[in-house]
Amino acid sequence: MTGTTLPAHTQVVVVGAGFAGLCTAIKLKESGRHDFVVLERGEDVGGTWLFNDYPGAACDVPSHVYSFSFAPNPDWSRSFGLQAEILDYLRGVAQRYGVYPHCRFGVTMTGARWLPDRQVWEVSTDGGTLTCDVLVAGTGGLSEPTYPDLKGLSTFEGTTFHSARWDHSWDPRGKRVAVVGTGASAIQFVPAIQPQVEHLTVLQRTAPWVLPRTDRAISAAERSAYRRWPALQRLSRTMIYWGRESHLIGFRFHRGLLRLGQRIAERHLARQVPDPELRDKVTPTFDLGCKRVLLSNTWYPALSAPTTDLVTDRLVEVVPHGVVTEAADGTRTTHEADTLIFGTGFHVTDPPVAQHVHNGTETLADLWAREGMQAHRGLTIAGFPNLFLLVGPNTGLGHNSIVLMIEAQVGHLVRLLDEVDRHGCAVFEPRQDVQDAFNRRLQRQLAKTVWNTGGCSSWYLDAQGRNTTLWPTFTWRYLQDMRDVHAGEYVFQSRADATTRARSRAV
Repeated sequence: MTGTTLPAHTQVVVVGAGFAGLCTAIKLKESGRHDFVVLERGEDVGGTWLFNDYPGAACDVPSHVYSFSFAPNPDWSRSFGLQAEILDYLRGVAQRYGVYPHCRFGVTMTGARWLPDRQVWEVSTDGGTLTCDVLVAGTGGLSEPTYPDLKGLSTFEGTTFHSARWDHSWDPRGKRVAVVGTGASAIQFVPAIQPQVEHLTVLQRTAPWVLPRTDRAISAAERSAYRRWPALQRLSRTMIYWGRESHLIGFRFHRGLLRLGQRIAERHLARQVPDPELRDKVTPTFDLGCKRVLLSNTWYPALSAPTTDLVTDRLVEVVPHGVVTEAADGTRTTHEADTLIFGTGFHVTDPPVAQHVHNGTETLADLWAREGMQAHRGLTIAGFPNLFLLVGPNTGLGHNSIVLMIEAQVGHLVRLLDEVDRHGCAVFEPRQDVQDAFNRRLQRQLAKTVWNTGGCSSWYLDAQGRNTTLWPTFTWRYLQDMRDVHAGEYVFQSRADATTRARSRAV
């Protein structure tokens, strides 16, 4: 029953009620597994699209592929979905597939520890403790905001918040606002608030590549046709999918193709930024695709507005009534502000959930700090039994819809649970040698991509410069590979055998 009451034990605990968590819940039910709960710290389903509700929030992946294949939405109003519409879609899916009764809202997982003697996960939350046979972490890579470590931040006397935790009590009218960051969120909320504020200071570390946003309204006639003939929407989805899939050719195989996109971006910049000094500031110095390619028709006009200053000097300090930047020659400038907004992204290569998951010997964060963030097929992890990590290492995308990867992972998850049942086993994990071979292959494939060699520093790369975020090749390959469970890739054990093995590990 929906609420905060937790069972003492359940077969599966799913953490997170975004795309990944909802897909897991739906497919568990379809497989005949109903003994599970979904823990969600928010007050509703939606995940990223529940928390990221800043002005102008929208998706940069076309709506028809940024939705479940099994739950198409013929009523998308635009070719690129707006935040509120995506959230409504997810709520509708949760209602239609009966997920809400399994959800426990306002419950945050604070820890999960594998108990070797009992062969269960003990899950701690701020609403109590429960155990489960299988733990599914569907927290996603864009869930925990990052803040820069700035001197004097605690002294700031104005309003401060991150774009992913937007303060809706804040009124932008007449405010002097400093924005830190020029990434995917900032290029949406900056144009939305710029006409209302008194003055806007945008602090840019690296200029992004920005392409025109080819968004349009989907007509009532089109929506009616999709409702009447669902095959038309499937055809549209298929065409969009292959169009997005083709982008990988330039990112990985034929870098020369990226020059066409770069010329489009350069023409877009030249048309929208007539001032040569500003144009120089917003011209990227790395290859298109090295960092996330952004889509906007309003970003450059917002920066060109007379009430906006784009500052490229280094941000060094926050003072009570503003921020201080330092030029290359050491000259410092104070920029007055009464509001400080961080558009500084998320913990992607160091997901906080890893700090909370403990296998009885060490946390997942400890393991990854030592060996680098990796998993088998981006889903299961050697040494962490009965754990699934959705949208795990190297399953993010730079060219297509992450929903495709989620569906593939959840399908594999259910089939692996079926395999466990067939073996009459209680415990499973991937073989270490198989996981190592999988990740060596990934890194070889990534080595010559624009994401690794495009001349930039991005959130795709960890502190050691290793790409632990993106899938290196076509999504259809991943979807194909995940359709089957190869039993030889995993270790299946009875409860007694697993207990003996766990004790030997401890020794």
